[in-house]
Amino acid sequence: MKKLIVTGVLFTACAAITDIAFADELVEIAKPVASPELVEVKLPLPHNPTKVERLSDSVVDKSYLIPVAEIIGFDFLLNQFNRRYSGSSDYDSNFSTIRHNLSSSWKDDRDPFNINQLGHPYQGSMYHGFARSAGLNYWESLGYTLAGSAFWEIAGEKVPPSKNDMLSTGFGGSFLGEALFRMSNLVLEKGGSSPSFWRETSAAIISPSAGFNRYALGDRFDAVFASNDAAYYSRLQFGISNTIHGDPGTTTEIKRNDAQLDFLMGYGLPGKLGYAYTRPFDYFVFQSTASSANVFESVMTRGLLLGRDYQVGESYRGLWGLYGSYDYISPQTFRISSTALSLGTTGQLWLSESVALQGTLMGGVGYAAVGTNNGKTAQDYHYGVAPQGLAALRVIFGKKASVDFTGREYFVSDVDNIHKGGHDNIVRADVAFTYRVYRKHAVTIKYQWNQRDATFPDIGDKKQATGTLGIFYTFLGHDGFGEIDWR
Repeated sequence: MKKLIVTGVLFTACAAITDIAFADELVEIAKPVASPELVEVKLPLPHNPTKVERLSDSVVDKSYLIPVAEIIGFDFLLNQFNRRYSGSSDYDSNFSTIRHNLSSSWKDDRDPFNINQLGHPYQGSMYHGFARSAGLNYWESLGYTLAGSAFWEIAGEKVPPSKNDMLSTGFGGSFLGEALFRMSNLVLEKGGSSPSFWRETSAAIISPSAGFNRYALGDRFDAVFASNDAAYYSRLQFGISNTIHGDPGTTTEIKRNDAQLDFLMGYGLPGKLGYAYTRPFDYFVFQSTASSANVFESVMTRGLLLGRDYQVGESYRGLWGLYGSYDYISPQTFRISSTALSLGTTGQLWLSESVALQGTLMGGVGYAAVGTNNGKTAQDYHYGVAPQGLAALRVIFGKKASVDFTGREYFVSDVDNIHKGGHDNIVRADVAFTYRVYRKHAVTIKYQWNQRDATFPDIGDKKQATGTLGIFYTFLGHDGFGEIDWR
């Protein structure tokens, strides 16, 4: 039941995020201010004078106590729900189990993969949203997310506290939660002086905890977080993918054809005049793919935590610094999840008058879980420290077409791995060609390769791989492909 609830909520959130791709309205934004981070939207002549006057006269507030109460209350309700409907006794915690957990060593737990690696980060994003929408900045909200995760591990479950859950809920939840918080507010911001019912609802679905504060606490926390007129690229794809090469290994089931819904947003693209990277996640990329084969094929986000912009000559603009990332990848053969910190750079180079090259290079280290999809048990996976890298390139041919390439590699080592002496090497790469047919409507052909090479003393060398070819209808959030022209 818990699996179905988490999957349903995340799928609904993914669908709601597509509201951003359909946003055409432009809103004049107040100039950036250092503090507080929540600022009012400067509105045009209003259709609802009462609404505008209330926004203009309200003072953005901050509370450290309200998110504490909300996180404790949320954990209590989640615990009670799981006690009644999960069918597991793990949630029968009491004062005795709390005392025991306070003195216990932290271990790796063996909950089903999608609960630990997708459900827990989403739970952490709720903590993060409670704090952010109460006026706290990113770093303060990260502290609340970590504290909420620790509270759940000690008091929400009777089993010993889990270090892998602490990392995925605390840090992964913060990285995911900040992206959802930004996109939720962007939906509201693009709605002008009085966002429509559907925008209000979509924003609340994208970030439910922020939506709760907006509705429950009214004037105090209803200000819109300013995007500072960030340049963004978004697109929504729907189509069919066919497995043209499969080496499933120990996977018990593989479907040759599946329907996919994919959403991607790049926020704070470099090169926008007057835009500064002063706050964590002033630049981020979010992508999620829903699949008829296994519901959630992937949820991935990466954002700039600390960094600055730079330029080289007249044709290149970029940014560099420390990135935080959360990846959940589950093709039909294997599955991997990683929460990581990386050094990297993102930039755009004008190759000619109309051709632009955008790209990101990152390298860092994370803590990952990896295992077989549709294996013998839902607990068929393990953990390890994981050096990893990413290369993403997009060549934009004016307003007509683009070619995208993204490659990721994860080396899940035997450091902190119960299977001592073994390791996994995961590679995921895709290349896509998108041709704009009319205005925001385009067609995309995409090839994707996923491969896992595993080596363990007790089972030897194992390989799992899939190659898929798909065709998609693509709806672009802008007439172009996200190129920024500062010339």
